[in-house]
Amino acid sequence: ADFENAALLLGDERKLNGPQGAFAGTLVGADSESFGDAVVPMPPAVASKEYATELVELYWASLLRDVPFTAYDTNPFAKAAAAELTSLPTYAGPRDAAGNVTTALLFRGGLKIGTPKKTYFDGETVGPYISQFCIQPTNLGAQPIDQKMNVYVANVDYMTNFDTWAAVQNGVQSLITPDNEVQRRYMYNGRALATFTRVDELYQAYFVAYLAMSTLGVRTNPGNPYLAFKKQQAFGTFGGPDIAATLGAVARVALNAVWYQKWVVHLRHRPESGGGIVHMMKTGIASVAAKVDKLVLNSEAVEQSQQKYGSYLLSQAFPEGSPTHPAYPTGHGAVGGACITVLKFFFDGAATLANPMVPSADGLSLLPSGGAPLKVNGELHKLAHNISFGHGIHAGIHWRGDTDYSMLLGEAVALRFLQDQAFTYKENFTVTLTKMDGTTATISNI
Repeated sequence: ADFENAALLLGDERKLNGPQGAFAGTLVGADSESFGDAVVPMPPAVASKEYATELVELYWASLLRDVPFTAYDTNPFAKAAAAELTSLPTYAGPRDAAGNVTTALLFRGGLKIGTPKKTYFDGETVGPYISQFCIQPTNLGAQPIDQKMNVYVANVDYMTNFDTWAAVQNGVQSLITPDNEVQRRYMYNGRALATFTRVDELYQAYFVAYLAMSTLGVRTNPGNPYLAFKKQQAFGTFGGPDIAATLGAVARVALNAVWYQKWVVHLRHRPESGGGIVHMMKTGIASVAAKVDKLVLNSEAVEQSQQKYGSYLLSQAFPEGSPTHPAYPTGHGAVGGACITVLKFFFDGAATLANPMVPSADGLSLLPSGGAPLKVNGELHKLAHNISFGHGIHAGIHWRGDTDYSMLLGEAVALRFLQDQAFTYKENFTVTLTKMDGTTATISNI
């Protein structure tokens, strides 16, 4: 009844998105309230430099939404983004050995936290931007999956007009349906990733990744008990049905765990709100109580965005802007972190993928990347960031920290889930996997 209170509604048209999922329990793993500040710390305050830095990155991503990832090294906006982010000490993304953000490192996952600092997401910055599991062809039974998709048309962005922006904040439902490109394309730029995540089933990319791993012949985790069996093969346990079912089950638990953090703990506002604060402070069109650091007000990204769109608002890839639930953490990130942990449990993360591919500049074909073989774990880390940043940084609806900490939450949820599920297996086993911080976790029923 509390969530039916009229004072909570965003107007007469848009409904709150699933708030009671925050209070759902689970029979496997730990309930949502079990994961606290140690996994999901408080997000940056609005007036902080960390908040301003995350917003600067989002403005650059909006300007680069239609640029192929393979063209970043020559694109002037990408070069300017790398230079400005390099100059910001509070930028949390990856840097090279000299401390610089390069065009090859833009919008990739990279987190260093703790004392001494731990580096997370090993392999994230190796090879092409797009994970092999987002593009390699596979099959769902007899149905081929080439991994091409319908992508929204280029250079159509939303909520760059103050009246439209204000209407969305007040719950007015957009009646616009984005148009698709005529030809299907691979995930080759920010808009393609954003398009995928607007309508995906939350564990879809990881289920397809499981199919792709099978097609590519990725070997099973060395702890799989069936490696020692001579007369049996895996099926309902440790086989395909088990992998597929576990991905779906852990995705549900992770989603409700992150919903608890969203609705009960943090209630962080969306980047579109941050863009609104910037616009109001820059133009004086309306008064605003919250103030952002001058770091973002004086940013080259904000100025370039104003020149392109005619306002200081943060452009959005979707006409409705953000979904009607709080930003931090993100469901795509938590489900991603949980599902790649499940895939590490079933498959060997130390295995390599030979002959990596990369989408062509127009996204219509795949080309050899020319790089060395890639590690499975690195491509899984990359996969989760591709999808979650596609729904966040590239679409304009989530902050960088939403994804990084959500992935860690998802990993914690999955490890608890897998350890509980281990005792339902008849086979005795001990499985070890490498976590996102480089340490190992062991799941055993012995």
